Amino acid sequence: MEGKWQKAWYDARINESEPAPGTKKFFMIFAYPGVTGYLHVGHMRGYTVSDAIVRHKMMTGHRVLFPVGTHATGNGAISFARKVERGDPATMDILRSNGCPDETLDRLTDPVEVVRFFNEVYVNDYWKRFGFMSDWRRFTSTIYPDYTKFIEWQMLKLQAEGLLTQKPYYAPACVEHGPVAIDASETDISRGGDAEMLEYTILKFDFEDGRKLVAATLRPETVFGLTNFWVNPEVEYVDARVGDETWVVSRPAAEKLSLQMDSVEIVGSADGASFMGKRCTAPLTGRAIPIFPSLLCDPDIGTGLVMSVPSDAPVDWIGLVELRRDVEERKKYGITEAMIAEASPIAIIDTPGYGPLPAVEVTERIGIDSLDDERLDEATKEVYKTGFHKGVMNSSCGEFAGWQVEQAKDAVRGQMLDRGHASMFYDLSEVVLCRCGNRVLVKKIPDQWFIDYSNPALKKRSKEHALTMRIFPKEYYDNIQNVLEWYRERACVRLGNWLGTRFPIDRRWIVEAIADSTLYPIHYVTSRFVNEGKVAAENMTEEFFDYVLLGRGTPADVERATGVGQSVLDAIRSEFDYWYPLDVNLGGKEHMTVHFPVFLMNHVAILRPQHWPRGIIVNWYITSTGGKISKSKGGAQPIPDAAERFGVDAMRLFYAHIASLYVDVAWEDGKVESYSDRLERIWSFIGDLVSAEDSGPTDMDAWLAARMQSRLADLEGYMEAYDLRSYANDVFFEMAQDFKWYLKRGGGSAEAILGALRLWIPLMAPVTPHMAEELWERIGMNPFVSTVLLPKAELSEAATVEEKGERLVAALMEDISEILKVTSIRPSKIVLMVAPRWKHDMVGSAVASTDKNIDIGQLIKETMKSAPQEARREIPAFAKEIAMEVSRTPVDERRKAYVAVDELEALGRAKRFFSDQFGCEVHVFSADDPARVDPKGRARHARPGRPAVYVE
Repeated sequence: MEGKWQKAWYDARINESEPAPGTKKFFMIFAYPGVTGYLHVGHMRGYTVSDAIVRHKMMTGHRVLFPVGTHATGNGAISFARKVERGDPATMDILRSNGCPDETLDRLTDPVEVVRFFNEVYVNDYWKRFGFMSDWRRFTSTIYPDYTKFIEWQMLKLQAEGLLTQKPYYAPACVEHGPVAIDASETDISRGGDAEMLEYTILKFDFEDGRKLVAATLRPETVFGLTNFWVNPEVEYVDARVGDETWVVSRPAAEKLSLQMDSVEIVGSADGASFMGKRCTAPLTGRAIPIFPSLLCDPDIGTGLVMSVPSDAPVDWIGLVELRRDVEERKKYGITEAMIAEASPIAIIDTPGYGPLPAVEVTERIGIDSLDDERLDEATKEVYKTGFHKGVMNSSCGEFAGWQVEQAKDAVRGQMLDRGHASMFYDLSEVVLCRCGNRVLVKKIPDQWFIDYSNPALKKRSKEHALTMRIFPKEYYDNIQNVLEWYRERACVRLGNWLGTRFPIDRRWIVEAIADSTLYPIHYVTSRFVNEGKVAAENMTEEFFDYVLLGRGTPADVERATGVGQSVLDAIRSEFDYWYPLDVNLGGKEHMTVHFPVFLMNHVAILRPQHWPRGIIVNWYITSTGGKISKSKGGAQPIPDAAERFGVDAMRLFYAHIASLYVDVAWEDGKVESYSDRLERIWSFIGDLVSAEDSGPTDMDAWLAARMQSRLADLEGYMEAYDLRSYANDVFFEMAQDFKWYLKRGGGSAEAILGALRLWIPLMAPVTPHMAEELWERIGMNPFVSTVLLPKAELSEAATVEEKGERLVAALMEDISEILKVTSIRPSKIVLMVAPRWKHDMVGSAVASTDKNIDIGQLIKETMKSAPQEARREIPAFAKEIAMEVSRTPVDERRKAYVAVDELEALGRAKRFFSDQFGCEVHVFSADDPARVDPKGRARHARPGRPAVYVE
């Protein structure tokens, strides 16, 4: 079924996008995937949601453009090729298990061949396999010559706008590939996407032979509380010549320093144990302090040496507590009791809520007495947060006494830097690995290029435009203002071994992976003309793009400059003006602070306002039990295997319906299987409907038609808000119940059923297109259901009343069934009593009010005029109830929520149905009918929409 319809669609070219001036258009993309390996079932969520939205737009009269491409910039393909070249077992297993033939493996040692191979896999095994309505003529990849020409133009335009700057920069860098971007998208890296760059102050402690013990700290203002120095006795430390000084640091720290400072040379080494019991002199205070052992000094963190401030650092205090307790350890390293006593905490910060020694106080209060206690982290955060943000330096801090700690930090650091007691050092908060497997460290780049996203005018225009956009979820719409405000300069090029576009201003550099993936939706317009041979990449000059995208220059001048004919130039320009702006950019939540802000700002910086983007949708992840699935880390069920096992449409329904797009969802085979079962049941049910004997028209035919229109109206609202989950729930779960109710109520007209199926089946097509096409053919309709124009909902008042009356019948069915279940009564008679006219009139008056809060007094006054004498005692209480209920409903939604129905007539028509269902006689009265049968006095409880029930 899948192959049959995919071939039919693509042979008929219904997926190809052609402009139609004067016709509505819709242009949507999903964030193109990085080429780092096979995709997985998690990726298909956002892709499938995009296709469903596009298909629905196509069926509502829009010309749609839904192109795809791949993001090959960076080192992903290079790293993959290296793994193939060295025969990495895991990589070779993944390739072979995904059906890669041996003759292809030899080619995959070339990164460009890796890109070419996965481009074909992504298009054929994933996107076409899922039946996407993508215009394959427009496929592009970021290393294609025409794409690089486009990016060169983008960078030239940013320079022309004064948005490119150059200055020294400390960048995360792979030793082989150069600078990498660290963010949640993990475009360049395989581990450490949440890492932060930490700005340390290196404090220099005078030691023997003119050497300096060097400790890195985030809190230089605590230098006044130093009591001792920690060294790991099991670590090798080196003497590193830095300028004209010799620093003692761990060997990994020396490597890091060599990347950040001009001249670092290792000239000696010593075991950490050799430092024990000796003294060093603290900077600024000149205090001589003892050196103690600590296995917590990690050679990979900071400099591998740690200064100790036990008054405000719980770890330092507990370290002293343990050392005092460990007699053998002290004896081993010559640490005396007097030395421990000498290292007693020095109060330096007055912290609200604490005494003079917060670290001592918090650990004693919590009961921490060991460095193995996991609560130490929380204790540290508590003391540091309060002390740093609210604390004041005390009299122990010399000239800084009375300063706020936040202010003192920079001032103390500045003074030590000026005096040569300190230097700056940058490190990462956690281990980060490049995609090639090498460690990422921080490196000084003396002449780094940036895009200046802090530009006030650009920031202002971008924030203003974001307010006009449709951004989902709403929380991101609200927060993107803060994200844009927070955005500063971003490094946009890198040196090293990368795939990508040469920076046109200095071709030593490669444009980095975020900078080349912001304006790219535009290139899906121009790429078609390249792929069809109408434009050559070498002709795509600055003048070419200026003309077709910015409207600058004349066709004749541009033709002379580029060699591209005027008719082609005008065709491209016309397509761009038709398709742009982009209506929706959909991407994963990792893009909220990385891609989406710069996507918006680059559009605003370069394009004319009429071409600025209109919408963003953020999708959350499909996860495994261990968290986010990652294709580069080998953790994923292959897409073709899942498609073969469950069926593409079942997977598409799973993605659409399993949960809101804005929450993570775990992939579970059982859940996907349940959607396959659901489609099989719908398939069988529709088969039964089509083959059932025609019983002729009934009163229920009008209800079925009205119900279909009501559903259609709801579905239009869901898709307007891109709420695919609610859409799928109605189409694949609720609408089948409508048909079942129709049959249960005696409906059986073949004509009515076929008319309803002609609406239901097309509504399935955006989510489950293959099954919808097959069903469409099955009921005798010509293909394609995918191109059927969905009608606009027609909600006449009569149809609405018809539907509301039937809802009343269904609700009563449930109520009576529940009564019988609870009471265990076998009924001989059921009496239904609808609310009297005065109650309906009161509800009508309340609904007609345009006041947000209903005036209860006025409601009572109006009702008293027409209500019978015997009802007047009930009116005040009922008025209060109705006023409160209606007031909770927005004024513009009240008429829809409270549709007046002749309940007496509706239930009268259903008497026989109730009688058949419950096997007894059924009577229907108005609650104020003197002839009613009501020995228990139930009638007074009747209200509009909720008749009273008496069972005998």
